[in-house]
Amino acid sequence: MSLLDQLATDMKQAMKQKDKERLSTIRMLKSSLQNEAIHQGKDLSEDDILVVLSRELKQRKDSLQEFEQAGREDLADKVTNEIKVIEGYMPKQLSDDELSQMIDQAVQEVGASSKSDMGKVMQVIMPQVRGRADGSKVKNLVQARLS
Repeated sequence: MSLLDQLATDMKQAMKQKDKERLSTIRMLKSSLQNEAIHQGKDLSEDDILVVLSRELKQRKDSLQEFEQAGREDLADKVTNEIKVIEGYMPKQLSDDELSQMIDQAVQEVGASSKSDMGKVMQVIMPQVRGRADGSKVKNLVQARLS
């Protein structure tokens, strides 16, 4: 079942269960996906869908940090629930060991030896980990590996 089909099914289920928070989050996701499809002028592939979901997840995490710093626990709770719903549609996240192995392979593949080769390594590794690892975490691990 594709992610779009899963979202549609879950939206119907949330309506039946009168789960307003889950329903509003799923509607927001479907809206973002529809906007992206219109922007691209074509149907979204699974990779495109993961990019949109990752972007939405990152926005929520950034918002959560801001709300917590501002002491807005009511908004922080709402965003935390949205994050949980979005994470339910994301693929299983890579462990640090798996990520390190992939980075080592990418470094060997491009023959990277210094921080100036970081862009080459990131260009190889990011398509492989899209949706399964946070980009900033990957960047930090690549930096540590090349230093």
